[in-house]
Amino acid sequence: MDTMMKGEDSEEVEIDLEDSSDPEEFENGEEPQTLWRAPPALEEEENIHTSTLVEISDTKPLINARDPRGINDCLKVTFEDVIAEPVSVRSGDRIWIWSNALFEVSRIWIYRIVTVLLAIPMSVISGLIFAILSCFHIWMVGPCIHCVHIGTRWLQSLWSIVLGVIVDPFLISAGKCCGGFSIHFAKE
Repeated sequence: MDTMMKGEDSEEVEIDLEDSSDPEEFENGEEPQTLWRAPPALEEEENIHTSTLVEISDTKPLINARDPRGINDCLKVTFEDVIAEPVSVRSGDRIWIWSNALFEVSRIWIYRIVTVLLAIPMSVISGLIFAILSCFHIWMVGPCIHCVHIGTRWLQSLWSIVLGVIVDPFLISAGKCCGGFSIHFAKE
């Protein structure tokens, strides 16, 4: 077992380097916390905005819920979703491990590089488009729709009268005519 300390006030976190597929029970019946699953200490959460950039890592993002509505669930892609070897054709274990590692590293770093290049311009463009559309809808489309509703109020009343005088009696009489028919199923 290895231990890691992050300063004098931090508590120790044990890292289990054994194979996680071993069915053996742990000493106290619980799985020890690993570094990547350890919840941040309370004082770390309070001071995360005041800490230096060196202390902020990629494993503890400032904004935890970046996709709270699950809009991009289709983009949760892992190595096994893209590359899979059947039992009949297999590469070496080391090639598979290195391929997996290179896939994950390249996926993460290329995404980060592309977001550095495109995130801010796309955010500005998206904000501009949504602001223009919101303004257009609030100040032009909404009032125009209300004006049309006000101007065509007589047409709505006329349509309801036409339905009540002509269409309703016709459909009621057709329903009564067809209501007289009955179908009986008999077994022979």
